Amino acid sequence: MYYRSVNISRRAVLFAPLMASTPAVFRGIYPIVQTPFHADGGLDSQTLAKETAFLLRCGVQGMAWPQLASEFWSLNVEERTRGAEALLTAGKGRGAKLVIGVQADDADVSVRLAKHAAAHGADALISLPPAGIGLTEFFAKIAAAAPGLPLFLQAVGKISVDEVIALSRAVPAVRFVKDEAGVTLPRISEFREKAPALGVFTGAHGRTLIDELLRGAAGSMPAAGPADLYTKAFVLWEKGRQKEAALAFARAAVFVPEFEQYGIEGLKYLLVLRGVFPNHVVRAPRNADVGAVATRTKLDDAGKRALRLLWEGVGK
Repeated sequence: MYYRSVNISRRAVLFAPLMASTPAVFRGIYPIVQTPFHADGGLDSQTLAKETAFLLRCGVQGMAWPQLASEFWSLNVEERTRGAEALLTAGKGRGAKLVIGVQADDADVSVRLAKHAAAHGADALISLPPAGIGLTEFFAKIAAAAPGLPLFLQAVGKISVDEVIALSRAVPAVRFVKDEAGVTLPRISEFREKAPALGVFTGAHGRTLIDELLRGAAGSMPAAGPADLYTKAFVLWEKGRQKEAALAFARAAVFVPEFEQYGIEGLKYLLVLRGVFPNHVVRAPRNADVGAVATRTKLDDAGKRALRLLWEGVGK
């Protein structure tokens, strides 16, 4: 769908059966959309739409909102439906797959969010494993609420590869996993060996993106700020230009340690530097979570200078 002229390479030959088994329309860079807030902490749906347009200009193949790095836990149902409508209105029909997150503490709320997303044109849904209800029961409810939409499981914690595969077989709508459980690279290989039809996306800023693609990952869900850098790497990779893809990814990778230090505030500050966000306001962090949510250091003036220097040095 995305690349009409693909150079045939040894990698393409080796992975042709693997790649053919993953729906081509769900491959690529699917950034996790950050949630913009006004200075008073209220949801800024206008800037959310602006961020959606920015990601489309970056050439992304898809995007997902709201997930961990979107501070989904801080949003009430009205904010989530309003935000989803802003993103779907801004992004629908413009070439990128729009994935809406429906995780919630209450399965009935997730069902309500799934119905809303389906009614407003989402291309797929994604959810974290819920507490207090089995995976199969939960995803069966979501599949029934949004018939025809493919589902992503965001795997975290101790969920095993075999558990993910069993879920995808019990609920066929679960066609993709965003895998952040355990050690990423061997899990990708295990998924490809045991369930080649299951599309495997990764998180954690795509820190090992080249290795992940070599193993057959369908794509990655990194931060929104450097989305164009990740997308360039992926496009080059799909064209068989592996060395150029590695160099393009290196430009994105320099931001990963900074993001790991400053968490969501750092993710948002890069969007400020790029003229997308008016501020880097965050709601109360939930530091026990994984990845970008686990803020280690408050974003101070030195951190801002570092992010600005990196962007001016390798991003532009």
